[in-house]
Amino acid sequence: MTGLHDTAQKPGVPTREEMRQALEARHGAALQSRFSSATVAICGLGGLGSNIAIALARAGIGRLILIDFDKVDIANLNRQQYAANQVGLYKTQALAANLLAIAPYVETVAHTQRLTPGNLHPLLQEADVICEAFDVAEEKAMLVNGVLEQLPQKYLVAASGMAGLGEANRIKTRRIASRFYLCGDGVSDADGGLGLVAPRVMLCAAHQAHVVLRILAGEYTV
Repeated sequence: MTGLHDTAQKPGVPTREEMRQALEARHGAALQSRFSSATVAICGLGGLGSNIAIALARAGIGRLILIDFDKVDIANLNRQQYAANQVGLYKTQALAANLLAIAPYVETVAHTQRLTPGNLHPLLQEADVICEAFDVAEEKAMLVNGVLEQLPQKYLVAASGMAGLGEANRIKTRRIASRFYLCGDGVSDADGGLGLVAPRVMLCAAHQAHVVLRILAGEYTV
């Protein structure tokens, strides 16, 4: 499902040109052009993925590929960027609607399906940067290994360790390989104690989103 939003006719919504000018005033025309022409894939739309998507949409990323098979559950509301009245909706549907309200001219490509080694290449091949935002360790490993094997020319930004109430400054960004970055504390486990809470999950998601912007800005080079 692809959505290219054009809501300029709605009362109170800034025009595309007004939004462009506002972003250029903040980032500069050259950098904003890089952001606006970029495609970023977000694999998993939970606490990490929903926060990554909103941060990138606010930065003016032109196209977001949203991948998740799950629906919004009441248990998600403590840390994920969904509203209570969206419980029961597919996360792809709910997040696309939320992004439309925030950044009305971002293009969203939604795939409401589980990512597998078999469909990974066709779903992700158009992305400039791929964000891993899964909850399950096996799915994280599948995506990382799949991208490194099938799409080695792509940038990959993954996460490991953001649970509990540990110190915020333990969340770090590490460069694992020339095109592979890992964010988190590398230690905390959601199954071992307090679990996932909003601030630390958002911190890790912010690290991932920031890495994406730095890659697109040319701050990270191969």
